[in-house]
Amino acid sequence: MESYQLLTFFITAAVLVGGAIGFSYFAAPKTPGLVKSEPYECGIPTEGPTWIQFHVGYYLFAIIYLIFDVETVFIYPWAVVMREMGLTAFIEIVIFFTILGLGLLYAWQKKALIWE
Repeated sequence: MESYQLLTFFITAAVLVGGAIGFSYFAAPKTPGLVKSEPYECGIPTEGPTWIQFHVGYYLFAIIYLIFDVETVFIYPWAVVMREMGLTAFIEIVIFFTILGLGLLYAWQKKALIWE
């Protein structure tokens, strides 16, 4: 790919994103009020300090779930082209599952799957 094509791509992307943000800033209705300025959390006003520290295990568990959930989406397109691709597709999915298995093994060793 030529360098000017890449530059054109990034400039076009920046203009489109900036234009969308600018358009939404000017086109969105603005009706500020006391109720709209309050933070929303399940419809119940917060009590006590709202800035509390969560255990990092919750985030690790969520990230691991997202990784394996998103990765399983790739199994469907593989299954669709499996017969056409033959042995190549089979080898690729074996490598894919090996990497997923190693990731799961690593998370297991680090005790990231233990819910405390």
